[in-house]
Amino acid sequence: MLKSFGALLGLIVFFSSLMPVALSMPPKNTLVMAWNIDSISNFDPAQSVEIVTSELLSNICSSLVQFDKHDSTKIRPAMARSWDVLDNGKRIVFHLRDDLKFDDGRVATAKDLSWSMQRIIKLNLGFSQSLGDFGFTKENVETNIQALDDTTLQLNFDKPYPVHLILATIGQTYTAALLDRKTLEINSVNGDMGNKYLATHSACVGPYKLVSWLPGERVVLQATQHYWGEEPKIKQILVLHVAESTSQRLLLEKGDVDIARDLSSEDVLDIEKQGGPIKINRILRPQSVYLSLNNKREILAHEKVRLALRYLVDYDNLGKTVLKGIAIPRASYMPLGMPGALDEKEGMPFELDLKKAKQLISEAGYPDGFKANLLIGSLSYMSSVAQSIQENARKIGIDLTIEKMTQTQLLSRVRGGNYDIAIMGWHTTIPDGHLSSIRHVFNPDPTFTQKHNMYLAWRAGYYDVKVNKMMMDALSEKDQNKRFEQYRNLQHYILYHGPMAYLFQTYYIIGMGPKVKKWFWNSFEIRYSEAEK
Repeated sequence: MLKSFGALLGLIVFFSSLMPVALSMPPKNTLVMAWNIDSISNFDPAQSVEIVTSELLSNICSSLVQFDKHDSTKIRPAMARSWDVLDNGKRIVFHLRDDLKFDDGRVATAKDLSWSMQRIIKLNLGFSQSLGDFGFTKENVETNIQALDDTTLQLNFDKPYPVHLILATIGQTYTAALLDRKTLEINSVNGDMGNKYLATHSACVGPYKLVSWLPGERVVLQATQHYWGEEPKIKQILVLHVAESTSQRLLLEKGDVDIARDLSSEDVLDIEKQGGPIKINRILRPQSVYLSLNNKREILAHEKVRLALRYLVDYDNLGKTVLKGIAIPRASYMPLGMPGALDEKEGMPFELDLKKAKQLISEAGYPDGFKANLLIGSLSYMSSVAQSIQENARKIGIDLTIEKMTQTQLLSRVRGGNYDIAIMGWHTTIPDGHLSSIRHVFNPDPTFTQKHNMYLAWRAGYYDVKVNKMMMDALSEKDQNKRFEQYRNLQHYILYHGPMAYLFQTYYIIGMGPKVKKWFWNSFEIRYSEAEK
């Protein structure tokens, strides 16, 4: 209740600066969301890979191209009005709109965009592999990403890649965010190209800008003045940090927020049962939740131990209880709905089997079990899922100590390798099996000396030559059907040999108040600019 009061007090303070009317009721041009946002650490497109920040940045910074509203397999123009594929796919030339402007009205050009994309590689932060996967390096990036004039951007590739994959992975994401070079260079600190500035600011072409971020409290976005697209009907986006489902529900039912983002299974099902003005909307999301198993730990490096942990997951009971209405059991790393994903039956070969799990750890040399820590974050389902696994593990002699923390702390521990087992989530932004595959199972660094945090296998200390070859073969395959079949083969292999134990696939879930008339989303994007009240 104290958290609910704190969130409500924050609303009153914020709205008191906007209007002299009823303080607890969001105005029509402001959309208020209650959301667990404690994973946010910065707003630099070159660095941000967290799920929450990725969604916010995708609504702050425009992309070169965008998915069709009704069919995510189709690519439509955005900042680029057209593009040419040349040299058998080794060169793509984008022709930009001539009305792109920064928020202060200055013209944004292809020269700003080439600098912005080069910056991602030069800084070599979390998001650099979005370009590195396609052959861009510090040595070639200035040559291979060039502005031919103010409205023409050219990308040169080291070899032909599937063009649709390039458009979806680079063109459709904030990899191609058009940053304000002048502002970032003015605010550069020790040659960081504006990285510290972008920790708490935005500086890109797009429908919204970051007005403020108070860690652990709120994020405020405001519509920009010179957006090239249709003017957003919602002028302010206020995101309140509300960690608990019960608090989110209370604020929603009181009318103090328009949208609740992290409702638990219990609250979702109860709201649906009651009916009334609050509506539950859901759509299957390409997000996998999994046990990250630190293969740098001697015990977890053993394949049979990792396999045993899969048999300790009570998929059936979890699906009928704590996950009901908010997620579906899924043991494959590639979510349902992705081209190339295993179907429901193929993607679920495991079930709770304590005898099998005990046999596997005995064969691995641990007949009396072992001890390990199990890290979890602050999302609503985390504790219940962890306790279920902990209870089953105890029955075969495995002692798991659960450590709960904020999402930011969890990410820091896992990326730093300071953990044994952790419940993590990963969300893909493109309708293609490439991104799920290369991020979950590929590792370009067998020495583990480079900073390749975007590769989940690298984080988990896992390297498999066979997996790497399978992944690279798929990336080079131009025949889409053959490439999807390669992804299916890779999933079958990873089910039994991979570094993680996959638990479930989530839904996008929102509790929506009666004032909201329109909310646009599909499995791969949420567009605040199309929301209406």
